Amino acid sequence: MEFKLSEVAERLRELRDILEIPLSEMAAVTGVTEEQYRAIEAGENDFSFTFLYKCAQRLGVDMTDLLTGEGPRLEGCSLIRSGEGMPIERREGFSYFNLAYLFKHRQAEPFLVTAPYREEEQDRPIALSSHDTQEMDYILSGQLKFTYNGRIEVLRPGDTVYYDARKPHGMIAVGGEPCKFLAIVIRDDGERR
Repeated sequence: MEFKLSEVAERLRELRDILEIPLSEMAAVTGVTEEQYRAIEAGENDFSFTFLYKCAQRLGVDMTDLLTGEGPRLEGCSLIRSGEGMPIERREGFSYFNLAYLFKHRQAEPFLVTAPYREEEQDRPIALSSHDTQEMDYILSGQLKFTYNGRIEVLRPGDTVYYDARKPHGMIAVGGEPCKFLAIVIRDDGERR
């Protein structure tokens, strides 16, 4: 299931208009300038996973609604087979597969994530992001350099990190190969959809 940037941008603009949310408020909520937000809504600029997540929270919809134009419909149980899931590629090279996108009223967003190994990232500061959730990352293969609150750790297969994602955090693959991990983004109780 692929999605087009222009279609997501149109859904963002339409929902914001319907809910009568000022563009300035959405820019502030998502941490971008009004000019950047306007360009995203126009389909001229790409956006990050964190940006989309913050939009969905403020607009009161599921991320699946923004990405596909359709809301999740399953209740009780959802099965996603190996290699399936809703693909999301929002951070250069990172690939995310949402493993519960069909499940209605979910309290968490489980993703299978692959972080690419990039030689040019190894000696640079790691890009940081934050979102109003908690997160757990479980390493399946490869190695992940993870930074949180000034602390840096290298995670290997079987390692788990659980953290308050409201604080700046970031990660890159290290060790010469991509890192595959399970990321579970957990909403606060008041954010249940």
